[in-house]
Amino acid sequence: MADNSFSDGVPSDSLEAAKNASNTEKLADQVMQNPQVLAALQERLDSVSHTPSSYIETLPKAVKRRINALKQLQVKCAHIEAKFYEEVHDLERKYAALYQPLFDKRREFITGDAEPTDAESEWHSENEEEDKLAGDIKNKAVVAEKEEAAAEEPNPKGIPEFWFTIFRNVDMLSELVQEYDEPILKHLQDIKVKFSDPGQPMSFVLEFHFEPNDYFTNSVLTKTYKMKSEPDKADPFSFEGPEIVDCDGCTIDWKKGKNVTVKTIKKKQKHKGRGTVRTITKQVPNDSFFNFFNPLKASGDGESLDEDSEFTLASDFEIGHFFRERIVPRAVLYFTGEAIEDDDNFEEGEEGEEEELEGDEEGEDEDDAEINPKVLCRPIDNKGVTLMRQDLLSQKLLAPVSRQC
Repeated sequence: MADNSFSDGVPSDSLEAAKNASNTEKLADQVMQNPQVLAALQERLDSVSHTPSSYIETLPKAVKRRINALKQLQVKCAHIEAKFYEEVHDLERKYAALYQPLFDKRREFITGDAEPTDAESEWHSENEEEDKLAGDIKNKAVVAEKEEAAAEEPNPKGIPEFWFTIFRNVDMLSELVQEYDEPILKHLQDIKVKFSDPGQPMSFVLEFHFEPNDYFTNSVLTKTYKMKSEPDKADPFSFEGPEIVDCDGCTIDWKKGKNVTVKTIKKKQKHKGRGTVRTITKQVPNDSFFNFFNPLKASGDGESLDEDSEFTLASDFEIGHFFRERIVPRAVLYFTGEAIEDDDNFEEGEEGEEEELEGDEEGEDEDDAEINPKVLCRPIDNKGVTLMRQDLLSQKLLAPVSRQC
């Protein structure tokens, strides 16, 4: 019987391979003649060839050498920028001393230790003319009644519950306050910010001043925030300004039975051998604003924090920054709610700008949507250093957690 594996001296496997190759070439020709396939292929090639890293790889060695020199210059620029922020910190310290006499007088008015003069208490509201006209009409009708009401109107000392009202007005703070924290916060008389001394590592301290109360013996509770203003050796190009890297609290000397940061629970235990049951009591952590003074420590030994711990630490940094930059300098406006209304209006404007940007950039990648548009769209006015520094710190509050841990 004749062998079918050969045809004219050529193995059948070779013939089959040649036939398959011919079919593949024909199929490729048909595909390459399809305009849609060609367009998709060209788009893919363009995206690959136009990435910065792929472009840099194609440059001659001499050009790459010059690029490395530019990076060296960029690192030096980062170190100069760090010095700039150190001087900004010194400037903040200088002006904090100028603000302090005004803040001291603010405390006296709040606590009732001093009464403002007529000149000090005069304030022209936006609706002053309308209020005056309405008041004149009303006064003509009810002069006698107003005199009686004025005689009976209570005149409390100072401004009651000033700082506690701010805690209630600001969502970031009210979320931390439990019902059992409220009586304690009503004893809060002042909050101060103190900057680190010249020559010391960059930091600031929040001081919470309390009047004598039934809960703890401390007159002042402190929270210290440590900052860094230098480029990271491993990643110098990531430097964008000072960042909070750690914080320390203080010990609260609670009076007996008044510690709201712990709660006592009862637990039943069964003896393995005898089967008897006993009830034991133990203390466990309790949600409270005053846990603010016992913060989580940033990991400094190379160990990473879990996701929940990172979030807690980042939130702590954000709250400390908010006290320093917003609450303390503008306390009366957060008491009246005016600062909160301004913040809300500003955010609404930013969201509008974000929507416009999204409409113009429908082709952007999904990753780009994660960039905070509020910082990108925020204008810089003639207070450039202050706004810029606030924006950088606000934007980078999460950075030290991921970078340190």
